[in-house]
Amino acid sequence: MNCPYRPLTTVVEPAVYDVAILSDLRYPGGNSASIVAEIRAQAAAGLSTVLIHLPSPHLRHARPFQSRIIACLRDGLADLAHDDGTEVAAKVLLIRQPRIFTAEPASVPVIRARHTIVVLNQPPGDEGDDQRYYVFAEVRERVERLFGPGVGWAPISAQVRDNVLRVAPDTPLPDTDWHEIIDVNDWAVERRRAPGAVPVIGRHGRPDPVKWPREPGELLQAYPDSPDVKVRILGGGEIGVRRLGRRPPSWDVVEFGAEAPRDFLASLDFFVYFHDPDWREAFGRTILEAMASGTPVIVGPHFRKIFGEAALYTDPAGVRDLVRRLHGDRSQYDALVARARAFVREQFGSTSHIARLASLGVVPAGPALPKLSWFSAPSEGPGVGSSTAPSEGPGVGSGTVRTVLFLGDDPARFRAIAAHLPPGLEAVVVAGSSSLPEAHAAGLLTEYLPAAADLGVPEARWVGFTRDRLRHLVDLYRPRAVLVGGVPHDGILATIAEHPGPRWLWLRPAMWRRGTGGEWAARGTAFAGILEPGEFAAAGDEGWTTTARAGVTTVAPITNLPDVPPRRTGGCATADAWSSGRCGEPVPPRDEPTLLCRGVEARLPGFRPVEAGPDRLGDVTVAVARADYTSYHELIGAGVPTVFVPDPRAADDELARARFAAAAGVARYATGDQAAAAELERLADPAAREGLTRRCAELAFGNGAAEAAAWLVGQVSLAVRRGCPSGTATAGDGPRR
Repeated sequence: MNCPYRPLTTVVEPAVYDVAILSDLRYPGGNSASIVAEIRAQAAAGLSTVLIHLPSPHLRHARPFQSRIIACLRDGLADLAHDDGTEVAAKVLLIRQPRIFTAEPASVPVIRARHTIVVLNQPPGDEGDDQRYYVFAEVRERVERLFGPGVGWAPISAQVRDNVLRVAPDTPLPDTDWHEIIDVNDWAVERRRAPGAVPVIGRHGRPDPVKWPREPGELLQAYPDSPDVKVRILGGGEIGVRRLGRRPPSWDVVEFGAEAPRDFLASLDFFVYFHDPDWREAFGRTILEAMASGTPVIVGPHFRKIFGEAALYTDPAGVRDLVRRLHGDRSQYDALVARARAFVREQFGSTSHIARLASLGVVPAGPALPKLSWFSAPSEGPGVGSSTAPSEGPGVGSGTVRTVLFLGDDPARFRAIAAHLPPGLEAVVVAGSSSLPEAHAAGLLTEYLPAAADLGVPEARWVGFTRDRLRHLVDLYRPRAVLVGGVPHDGILATIAEHPGPRWLWLRPAMWRRGTGGEWAARGTAFAGILEPGEFAAAGDEGWTTTARAGVTTVAPITNLPDVPPRRTGGCATADAWSSGRCGEPVPPRDEPTLLCRGVEARLPGFRPVEAGPDRLGDVTVAVARADYTSYHELIGAGVPTVFVPDPRAADDELARARFAAAAGVARYATGDQAAAAELERLADPAAREGLTRRCAELAFGNGAAEAAAWLVGQVSLAVRRGCPSGTATAGDGPRR
């Protein structure tokens, strides 16, 4: 029976938080610091957080919530769940500190979550007993009984991972650790204090006997009783005093919590951390904080797995020599500080946390989504910032043909930008043999720059050849600007030094694999401008460029897609296999199911293999492709139902792109043949394909090619206004043949 009226009451659905964090919110030290870091990162990304307090059986005495957690609640960065049995709903539930579940909880909060992850921020045991602190199987049984069998277990470091796999080798663990994160800007200290005659070493952390050397001799080696070293200790100093039976005159012992850790670190020249030989440190958050603050770190060799070349490694007996040597060599000291800060920013920055949440389907709204404008104009230059290239300007559109060189193996983006250049500005592509055919096909002028392998010469000789070849091309074309795609290798830098006349610009790729490519960062100073093409998966970018965007112009993803989205066509069929096959026939004119392969060989019974450029993607029913920049953005932009199979050998982070696309619901991804076969078979279902296409339309992003062309025109106009330095070729009058 139909109701003839609407009810006067409104049913309000309970809020669904992006992230719920369950822990004992009273824990001091690293547990609370890690929770606070993730809350702050989530809030900055526009994600909502709810905290759920569950008392630990190991904290028996009454104590308040940790002060930094109280501050997050007070500042509105997170909500606190009520303990009245009301259900909490979240996309992801993070459970921190497994020791909470060494006993049955007195009451269990009601939580509904799509994903539940137990962050293993403490190992089960130590060097003396692999399960001294908790029996992993018992904790796992209890957690899965209370929260469901689909719980994920995420170690925060290799040390925890190794311990878990020793005691429970059948435990499924993710490929990557749920590492700690830190905001370097929050910890960075301006060190105006000149180093004194006596170096100051120190440490900070919660008072715990296992976090101190056990033997008095080793303790004094690490923290000397000597007039040539001053020792400052924030938290736990009384433990060292008890073990020595006295307080050394060189020690300044500060009670835990009496100073803010950041201010304390500002008073040190070195952070020195050694602990009980049986203790297995899960991560070492205080080490991370010291590096972020700019304090050089000296620790035991077992930390090298986590911190690589960002710290100094020795045993307690070697501390004084290391301190003395580095304290007397300021250039090495400053180099270590810079290296450590860069390492922390690249490896443990907040963006890495947002990326892993995105892989679980928690995608930030607002600026992190590529559907918004990515374009930011440089500080100067006529016409820059408009959506199309200006038709007038000094030397552009005024009857004189000007030249820009596009240098590098980036033909797709070069072609897209060149298509939006105004009359009077001509692009010449300088590239290797693999890129020239595509540039030719697009009607662009080309020049050949062979790779070292093409010439059969060693890298050192090739640098000189490249410099000579580019010198010739600059003299020949007298370009107003040179746009370098890819990486600026030594031959390019040598040419810039010899020919500063053109305006040298860098089309800098983003989405580097984590921990790689940082060596190119400093080379950005050689360029008059840097343009970074946008990434749909920007929220999952963990590469070095995410922290090096000062003065960099960004635009939406650059593609060769037509202005009018291609029409989606295609039929349906069944699939039963993934096997070797060839994709390559032109798209047939009739409306039949088609399969496009890019960089991957596949066969889908009932689907005809085809080739299709960006203007014919509307005729493709389903695709399987690598997650390289061009294929990724063209296929998502055209709404083609796609299975992305990332190339593990690629320099860019294809895996992060593919995971992000799957998390956003715009594509499927797989990392092996069998998984790819299964995903491709699912896309034989028209309903599955329709869901992906619809989601692509919902998250549609613009084409940054026109904005990139406008930026380039602005840079050329600056070069025309400023002219060329004396002694260089006069740019802009066309090639001399």
